[in-house]
Amino acid sequence: MVLDNDWDIEAEMSIPSESNTTNRRRVGFSRLFLRNREGSTSIEFTMLALPFAMLVFAILESCISFAGQQVMANITDDVARQIRTGQLRPATLDKAALKTLICDQLKIIVASDCPGLEVDLRQFATFADAAKVRIKLTTDRDLDTTDFAVSPGPSLSKNMLRVFYKWPVMTDFMAKLVSNLKDGKTLHFATVTWQNEPFDD
Repeated sequence: MVLDNDWDIEAEMSIPSESNTTNRRRVGFSRLFLRNREGSTSIEFTMLALPFAMLVFAILESCISFAGQQVMANITDDVARQIRTGQLRPATLDKAALKTLICDQLKIIVASDCPGLEVDLRQFATFADAAKVRIKLTTDRDLDTTDFAVSPGPSLSKNMLRVFYKWPVMTDFMAKLVSNLKDGKTLHFATVTWQNEPFDD
């Protein structure tokens, strides 16, 4: 009987339990998973896809924004030249007419009604006075336009034209980095200061 019992105990010990078998299978599966390199390309692509897409969108956003700034600067120079030479008469130039003149050329890159466009055209006694003008923001991070006006001077007067556009930043993470106005917008502006040529008022 003792021998039989000993044999039974040894027999039972030699038979692997179900939990041991499960553990061995788990370990074997883990080793196979770690050694398997068939899906590594897919995993690496997935890890790199998001940063790559963010980089592409950031480049596109920056390029479009820079193009908008350059277009606006060229338009400002062109309008200032027309005022300086007398092609645009001071008596016929008011805020609505000036904004329409600029928007007609600017809408190639922005919405047709040019939302966010602001203009400031004023006469100054000296160039030093014009240089003292600063861009001001309100407490809620919006452009302060309280002192803006459209009042160009006559022949031989000194004038300064400032054009502003509240440029919307489309990419969300870029808006947090480059926006300096509320609602995720950044301020584009162009300034030209000159003395009018002699012309008949």
